[in-house]
Amino acid sequence: MENTKKIPCLDLAGQHQAIKKEIFEAFEKVYEKTAFSGGPFVEEFENSYAKFIGADYCVGVSNGTTALHLAMLALGIGQGDEVIIPANTFIATAWGVSHAGATPVFVDCDETWNMDPTKIEAAITPKTKAVIGVHLYGQPFDVDGIKAICSKHQLFLVEDAAQAQGARYRNKTVGVFGDIACYSFYPGKNLGACGEAGGLTTNNEKYFLHLRSLRNHGSTVRYYHDEIGFNYRMGGLEGASLSVKLKYLEGWNNRRREIAARYQAEIVNPKIRMQVKPEWADGIYHLFVITAENKEELVKHLSENNILAAYHYPVPCHLQKAYAHLKYTVGSFPNAEYLASHCISLPMYPELTDNEVSQVISTINSF
Repeated sequence: MENTKKIPCLDLAGQHQAIKKEIFEAFEKVYEKTAFSGGPFVEEFENSYAKFIGADYCVGVSNGTTALHLAMLALGIGQGDEVIIPANTFIATAWGVSHAGATPVFVDCDETWNMDPTKIEAAITPKTKAVIGVHLYGQPFDVDGIKAICSKHQLFLVEDAAQAQGARYRNKTVGVFGDIACYSFYPGKNLGACGEAGGLTTNNEKYFLHLRSLRNHGSTVRYYHDEIGFNYRMGGLEGASLSVKLKYLEGWNNRRREIAARYQAEIVNPKIRMQVKPEWADGIYHLFVITAENKEELVKHLSENNILAAYHYPVPCHLQKAYAHLKYTVGSFPNAEYLASHCISLPMYPELTDNEVSQVISTINSF
């Protein structure tokens, strides 16, 4: 009998069903203490996550976008400043810069689909204050290459690790290489809250204390406000759910690596290209993205075989209407533009069965 079960690009139900009892027990503790905004359950997660990353400090916030915004403010970046970011990333990387009043300056990617270090120096001006490197799709960027440029030009380095909780660069967990690292714990991430949440890690106590104040109305003593701050706190229910899930993250990431290894080895259709994986990168495959010249036909072929693909991200940042005032044009960053117009995300989540992975592979190879 023909298999008619659809394989979605992402399926959160299986993961949440498996840990439902633990999650609800954690929620009950939050409920009993009525610790719904910040508080002990957020602090418990912050301590555990800092230890997991290998950082001295972690600050939990409301989402990944607010994490990027606060990173800029903690580094003193604002009006009149420029920050170099990749042209191909989720738009939130750019929002963090813009919300701080600074200007994002885009740079093209290379065959790893991460920022091309050889393109950065040409984008540096006297206004440049920082570089945000994105560990795109959960694969680390060239940390040493970009850090060397930042050191040479005295620029801050911020890691956008929104998709990379547990990825490793040269056997060291990402999130400790920059001045500050930012995370999204959006529900669909490898480590996703039951709700919206984000975080930052740093080894700098000054930044840590400033970030904690900024997220809480610019206050360290209640009702006394040292600067204009924000209500960017993480909720207690979100913190509690993240603490439960953190215990499973390494196992989930390893299953993603197994699935990715099969995709990389067994998809042999010459029409398909994949993200180049350097030997120093041990990614966690938040997304598994491929490119195809005729992507709509491939997506239709997959759909006809009950496989649901997705697009991440079909319009590069520099061509978004929101940044039309920066005067970038088609052709400004050809690699990012090619990726955007040809990318397809395949099903990728730990609960995929071996048979489902085989079905994805055989369907692509038959295209």
